[in-house]
Amino acid sequence: MTVQAGRLVLACADMDARPLFYTEPDGTRGGYEPGAAARVAEALEFELVWSFQRWDRFRSALDAGEVDAIWCGSAITPERQRIFSYSRPYGAIDEAVLVRADSDIHDLGGLAGRRVGAIADSTNMRLAESFGAAELVAFDGSSDDVFREMIEAVETGTIDAMVDDEPAFGGITAAGAFRVAHVAETQNAWGAACRHGDGATTALIDDGLTRAIASGALAAEWRRWFGSKRVPPVIAG
Repeated sequence: MTVQAGRLVLACADMDARPLFYTEPDGTRGGYEPGAAARVAEALEFELVWSFQRWDRFRSALDAGEVDAIWCGSAITPERQRIFSYSRPYGAIDEAVLVRADSDIHDLGGLAGRRVGAIADSTNMRLAESFGAAELVAFDGSSDDVFREMIEAVETGTIDAMVDDEPAFGGITAAGAFRVAHVAETQNAWGAACRHGDGATTALIDDGLTRAIASGALAAEWRRWFGSKRVPPVIAG
């Protein structure tokens, strides 16, 4: 059923986007997404294995049978459901606009006439398209760390702002050099993206999610990493 018997092999990028996800030097993973995946694997009594991939290689790794699913901020959209078979959601996430702390952009109106970046073909880019920016800068995910690439572009002034998932900015804003100028309450549902038509793996992950949600384990992970942020109804049990 899975690409490695008794193991759940999931694709993600090796980036620091805490508290969503990050990796310690010893390989230990922290953050909500790794924690949620661990609760699912425990419910299934499977070993959890991470396969780090560049953003632009997620689909090819999945199609080649290297991984069971993509578990890395994959929002469930009608367009993507034509490409992947999705599990039930393991979270619902808002999106946000990040700028330098000294930027004169304080709201959506400030984005008019500016250069705004986001990952190409992402829900973040779709949102950015509605902001009236003078230029949208698409990052194709071919670098080893596309999130850091975008952060550095904001830092150097190559772009004026970037759009990504709101929880990913927690560690970035804590240092004081950046701030969030706008939060869009999009509540995008995230799920495990499996090979299209792979009903067996999708059902397996759904089973683990259903158990982890029913036990309260998934909601506990949410509170652990996101504090007082409201637990989404899709995982509230």
